[in-house]
Amino acid sequence: MYDHKQQPEQGPLAGFTVGVTAARRADELGALLQRRGATVLHAPALRIVPLADDGELLAATKEIIDHVPDVVVATTAIGFRGWVEAADGWGLGEQLLDRLRGVELLARGPKVKGAIRAAGLTEEWSPSSESMAEVLDRLLEEGVDGRRIAVQLHGEPLPGFVEALRVGGAEVLPVPVYRWMPPEDIGPVDRLLDAVVSRGVDALTFTSAPAAASLLSRAEARGLLGEVLVALGHDVLPACVGPVTALPLQAAGVDTVQPERFRLGPLVQLLCQELPGRARSLPIAGHRVEIRGHAVLVDGDLKPVPPAGMSLLRALSRRPGWVVARAELLRALPGAGRDEHAVETAMARLRTALGAPKLIQTVVKRGYRLALDPAADAKYADV
Repeated sequence: MYDHKQQPEQGPLAGFTVGVTAARRADELGALLQRRGATVLHAPALRIVPLADDGELLAATKEIIDHVPDVVVATTAIGFRGWVEAADGWGLGEQLLDRLRGVELLARGPKVKGAIRAAGLTEEWSPSSESMAEVLDRLLEEGVDGRRIAVQLHGEPLPGFVEALRVGGAEVLPVPVYRWMPPEDIGPVDRLLDAVVSRGVDALTFTSAPAAASLLSRAEARGLLGEVLVALGHDVLPACVGPVTALPLQAAGVDTVQPERFRLGPLVQLLCQELPGRARSLPIAGHRVEIRGHAVLVDGDLKPVPPAGMSLLRALSRRPGWVVARAELLRALPGAGRDEHAVETAMARLRTALGAPKLIQTVVKRGYRLALDPAADAKYADV
């Protein structure tokens, strides 16, 4: 579990907070993000429930044993192993493996290949991209009309994949090994949604379509959907591992980013490019100042800043070099009320955190301004 109050290391994501909605492989994704300096807020939007005692899986297993399919598509290592273990528990393990030895066995990626070989089987083919789209292309090129194809589902129904096979004339037998369910503790998800609305996170990562749909559904149940969609459309970057994962967000009108290769490593690399590229960088009082989510880089040194200070700094940076009145800065402070003394207190803490007091100038009886370098004045004069 990742603590959003942790102190991140310096790196390309230092100063940024990233929300992780994954249930499966969340530790791996969180570690990759932390290694690059991000603060991670983990809130699994779903939990995985094995179906070892589920009648649906038992029925699908018996159907495969009694009527051997032409093709079996294995999509995940955890799912394939769970299927074989469940079959063993029912006394059907050897029969299932015997049937799978005689079919065209396709593996979505290297991890599921490992699970297949650990079971004493050999896959016929696996795509280099780990993409279900490439698996689908191969099947359709081979021709699926009249063929029986069993598909081990990975927690979601894969509607586009299954429908395309059926349109091509295939008889598709879904094998539901485990199912996505709402998390038992909804608290972390609610805290993540609150952070999205308050801009307490800079990016949200999604590794499955059900997680994206679940998060939006919870936002709607709390009456926050509109605010969440606005945040995802402007200030919080929604990053998906692939196009299928992005579908629920795109259906809600949210534009997403995704890597060319649909894996966790490329997803993190994409964030390393996107988030620093969105940060505001200004030449102030002879320093290069880059304003990130919860911290500031001053000449490359990370300076953590309290939330109130970040609110003031963002208000000043919207009009760099211009005087911003205390009353306007007060409105930027969450929960400050009407006491302008709160601005002075937060400003003093901000200057201390930045470690360079001359970055922000006090303009007597008027307010505060960023001490923009003279050469930059013309560039920002009309901002």
